[in-house]
Order: sequence, then C-alpha cells, then structure tokens
Amino acid sequence: MHPLGFIHGRFQVLHNDHLTYLLAGKQLCERLIIGVTNPDAASTREEITNPERSSRENNPLTFEERKAMIEAALMEAGVDRHAFSVIPFPINCPELLEGCAPRDAVYYLTIYDDWGREKLKRFQALGLATHVMWERPGSEKGICGTDVRAAIRDGGEWRSQVPPAVAALVDRWHLADRFRAL
Repeated sequence: MHPLGFIHGRFQVLHNDHLTYLLAGKQLCERLIIGVTNPDAASTREEITNPERSSRENNPLTFEERKAMIEAALMEAGVDRHAFSVIPFPINCPELLEGCAPRDAVYYLTIYDDWGREKLKRFQALGLATHVMWERPGSEKGICGTDVRAAIRDGGEWRSQVPPAVAALVDRWHLADRFRAL
C-alpha cells in the first residue's frame, strides 16, 4: 500500500463508474488526493487527443460543486473524510502541473483511449511515479458523463447512474435547469 496516492478526473457529474475508480485508487493507498481537472475556465484548454473535453457544455460545474460531489459520494461509501482531499488539477496546463503535483504520490490512472495514454506520458515526463489500475478499450468505459448530464437535462432516468448523495446535490442545485440553459 502506498502512503500517498493521486487520482484525477473532471467528474462532470460524478457517476457510479467515477466512484468505482475513486474507490479502486483509495484501496491502493493510505491517503488519496483527488485532482479535479478543468477546475476553471482559465485552465481549460483544448486537447488534440480529446477536443470535446474542453467545451463549456462539457464543463458546466464549478470546482467547488465537483469537490462537494466527490466528498459526499466518498463519505457515503464509507471512506474516512480525513483519508482524502480534493484539489484543483490543471492537467491541460503542463506548465502548471509541477506546482500542484505532489512529487511523493503515486499517480493512478485508467486508460481507455489516446487521452489516457497522453496523461500517462505527461506524468512520466515530470518524473512522477505512475500506476495504471486498468487499461481497457473505449467500448468498455461504461457510464458517460455526457449521457448523465443529458438525462438530467432532458428528464430522463439518471438517478441509478449516480450515488444517492450526488443525486441529492443535483436536485438541491437545480442542475437540470442549468443544463437546459447551456
């Protein structure tokens, strides 16, 4: 078990597959840092390997909202609140990564596509220890945040795809209205 692990994602909206990913990372370490990518407009840049990830429509939530979702879902799943932290992580700005990437952490990744392979290269180029938890074809990725947001926006069935604590936040924040306005 590693003393410190690092995992990252956009989490726009945090869904059950995100939770599985986070819990898999937590099982590998004593303390887990969760980096939220595309934390703000200033650090959201287009990526050649995954251009859709930078659009406003695909980034409707603030860093603070995503942090609250992550915290609520992990605590609901039984993870001690003192065993993890959530920070902004501008993966799209390699020049900023050194300032926020803890050097003593092991960086956990899952790979489904070229974007996953690109992130692995970026971490390795910084000399960071990495651990690929799994690599699978894109067809096995599972729940897609775009589909969850669309179901929320359109009044479809989405509650079974997110942890109950996240569903409560979606309702409290009236995200269906916000997603319709995009």
